[in-house]
Amino acid sequence: MIPLHDDNPTHINPVITIIIIVMCVLVFLWQQFLEPDAQQRLVYSFGVIPATLLGGQVLPPDLVRIPAWATLLTSMFLHGGWMHLIGNMLYLWIFGNNIEDVMGHKRFIVFYLTCGFGAALAQALPNVDSSIPMIGASGAISGVLGAYLLLYPRARVLVLIPLGIFTRILYLPAMAVLGFWFVLQIFSSLVIEDDQGGVAWGAHIGGFLTGMVLIPFFKNHHIPFFNPGHHKDPPQR
Repeated sequence: MIPLHDDNPTHINPVITIIIIVMCVLVFLWQQFLEPDAQQRLVYSFGVIPATLLGGQVLPPDLVRIPAWATLLTSMFLHGGWMHLIGNMLYLWIFGNNIEDVMGHKRFIVFYLTCGFGAALAQALPNVDSSIPMIGASGAISGVLGAYLLLYPRARVLVLIPLGIFTRILYLPAMAVLGFWFVLQIFSSLVIEDDQGGVAWGAHIGGFLTGMVLIPFFKNHHIPFFNPGHHKDPPQR
């Protein structure tokens, strides 16, 4: 199930959402110009490594560029491949503008980063001895998804559903799209080992829950929960 668009207009320009997307794309393009060895060193220097963040271990001196705590921030702007980047930016573009809309630019920055921090800690705390670096914006974006689910569960989301050689495009409520996404993260975290698949399922779950917990404190007070959204009727076909 791939979201393509949500039928939920906004009232302000999503300046911060756009800036985050541009920064992630520029950083990724910079990564691509590095030699493979330099790319790997970059990930270890600026990604979140639970063992160095919480486990008391220390990186080799030639890999230490910033304090371990600072990787909670830098890791959010690194990505491991084109599909990793595109998938994250697609979700951020579709759902981030509405969350920025209900809290304003400045609060959205704090909300987004805090969700990213919460996501990284949710992945790191159960795995404090892990030396596998975590990178990507998906933890912070998961927080955006959690907030969106509470605010606009009935908003219509246009999704692409691959069915083998056939595909189906249809509108579904955000509750179905994001609920399915969250259940998939939980299922995957239970059946896939931490060192397999290359996906930080715990970060996705932690970020999502962080967003749900924080949204009451960040949204404008006049915005209700379970809002149907300001959608327009889809075109007739």
